[in-house]
Amino acid sequence: MLEIQNLVKVYPGAVAALQGVSLRVPLGMFGLLGPNGSGKSTLMRILAGLLEPTSGRVVLDGVDIVAEPQRVWPQLGHLPQAFGFYPNLTGEEMLTHMLRLKGVAAPRGAPKLCAELLERVNLTAAAKRKVKTYSGGMRQRLGIAQAISGDPVLVIVDEPTAGLDPEERVRFYRLLAELAENRTILLSTHIVEDVAMLCPRFAVIRQGRLLATTTPGEAREALAGTMFEGEVARAELEELAATHLVTQAHLVEGRNRVRLHLPAGAAPPGFAAALPTLEDAYLVLTRSAGETAAALPIRAAS
Repeated sequence: MLEIQNLVKVYPGAVAALQGVSLRVPLGMFGLLGPNGSGKSTLMRILAGLLEPTSGRVVLDGVDIVAEPQRVWPQLGHLPQAFGFYPNLTGEEMLTHMLRLKGVAAPRGAPKLCAELLERVNLTAAAKRKVKTYSGGMRQRLGIAQAISGDPVLVIVDEPTAGLDPEERVRFYRLLAELAENRTILLSTHIVEDVAMLCPRFAVIRQGRLLATTTPGEAREALAGTMFEGEVARAELEELAATHLVTQAHLVEGRNRVRLHLPAGAAPPGFAAALPTLEDAYLVLTRSAGETAAALPIRAAS
């Protein structure tokens, strides 16, 4: 069990990246969803023992990561948002190098362990290819191979699907879901689809504060009867957004389709009731957190 207790991080200039974050992360996949600049990466770096908080505790299976990071590093795996590779090394060489840097024990030899890890992430056929020839998805899978080396109990992945094409994203989803069967994986992302596909539970963070902890099903159900969709002329869209909470506005066959959150009152002419989506719930929470979070019946984060 990972427990985050009243975590605060203030950077020079009185920039508060985290403002009293408390969270319990159980075994399995858990999502941390928030917009860019919400404090997700700061939190991930603290959990990985790479950044010291201003105050607060992080406890993994009874050991305080903040006070004794060296004790928990062997139990941690980390795939940061920007993971550097040596492009002229092969995948096999790169992974071997990372295993040495991490000090991962290999009783049967490093080549054997490296081969097993590459097979686990479906990169055996590309082991002898230079990393510079890898696709974005292949590089992410190589990053996961080093993250799970040493069989960690906690794996932290930060924005792992950003920039991946749809096929690579689905392949990566399947890999993460498999890995989460016997360990805790904390997935930090701003992509709602990542959470919808992978996470039975997730938390929403904005401006360094946790707004809610919930499940995808609970988040959608909380908006039942409050979502409406209709077609809006381009000239009218700005005026509509000034008076209503627009969760989505996109083109369908060249026409503006708009989704509105209306917790009370009548829908504008031409709008009909619509089934809520997880993206609707996320945007209702994050776009007007101070005004709408209290009206949205999702369990508040503690």
